[in-house]
Amino acid sequence: MRGGLCALLLLASAGTAVAADELVATRENGEEIARLSVPEGSEWCVLWHHSVQGFEVTDCYENRAGHMVLVHSHLPDFAAGLDHIPGRGQQVSDGQGGYFILDIDEPVPGDAYVLRPGLPPVDHRLRVGDTVVSLSDAAPRERVRIALIRSTD
Repeated sequence: MRGGLCALLLLASAGTAVAADELVATRENGEEIARLSVPEGSEWCVLWHHSVQGFEVTDCYENRAGHMVLVHSHLPDFAAGLDHIPGRGQQVSDGQGGYFILDIDEPVPGDAYVLRPGLPPVDHRLRVGDTVVSLSDAAPRERVRIALIRSTD
């Protein structure tokens, strides 16, 4: 009887695994470009090359209780279109002529936004851990929705 009870408990606990929330990138027609696991507390980044200067810019987000929150950015230069908005995070030097904007802590309305990836030289990418997906390769100049989807499990 004891062996049967242990087997029953193992079966019951097998169905209670915690499912992770997901970062999903879709084209305007709903076609999925990427679906990446982003458990609560994890971070992901959108990376791209500045269209004039060519250096890489990084905007990083965190899954906070199932909500998308912009947490920090790295900007290697004060090039066109790049700037720190006073009162929105803390600007600190990166020691190489650029800067980080830390502690932005800005929730993204609706846990999603639309991005129009640039052509391959700009190379808008999603990075989750070691996984990198090029949105510019998949959908250059198209409207791409990036959304944090809450797990229903």
